[in-house]
Amino acid sequence: MEKATKLIVGTLPPPRFTTGELKPQDVDFCYGSCNGQLWPILDSIFNLDLKYETTQEAVEQRKRFLMKNKIGVCDIVESAEREKIDASDLGMQNVVLRDLVGYLKEYPNIKTLLFMGGNSKNGPEYFFRKQLKEHGLKLKVVSDIVPRIHHLELPITSSSVSVRGPACRTGRQSRTIKTVSLIAPSGAANRAVGSLQAYKDLKNKNPEFNTLDFRVMQYREFF
Repeated sequence: MEKATKLIVGTLPPPRFTTGELKPQDVDFCYGSCNGQLWPILDSIFNLDLKYETTQEAVEQRKRFLMKNKIGVCDIVESAEREKIDASDLGMQNVVLRDLVGYLKEYPNIKTLLFMGGNSKNGPEYFFRKQLKEHGLKLKVVSDIVPRIHHLELPITSSSVSVRGPACRTGRQSRTIKTVSLIAPSGAANRAVGSLQAYKDLKNKNPEFNTLDFRVMQYREFF
């Protein structure tokens, strides 16, 4: 995390990753669900030849990739309760969040947050905005076209010496954090992909073009 320049931000893994009842093709690591698409997307972009199985080698492959590319991973939800045991973000109740703003202050090399989903209720951007509000901060729109891009000016308080004057003073500076709200790498988001005009246009040109291809195209620019 100390060297990370990008941070992947999700919400919470499927319940079976808490209970340990993994499927044979699950990887016991971040975004390791066999139903998820993040690692197949990255595999396609970077030609990683990843294993999709519950083995330590599969875990180490992913760790090596993240460390090499200075990418961190952090679920913004620390804990939550569910009435229905599924992976839906909307089903989360009594949510406790990790201090993502605090992490940004602790790790100054992070320049980009890659949200795995948008601003829909209980999505990572939604929760981050909630945290920012508590700090009196907000995101500034850079591009409102999917994937939406924002900038956050994160205040940094430091002591600085005025070159022109004899007195020392406390200066207030800020660091710009870029946030990108990517389409969630889940099957549940396929309907949202299918509704995008950009996807429809590409699908019309090539009937074999699918929702995974669209995500690969989108994610490549930011990874």
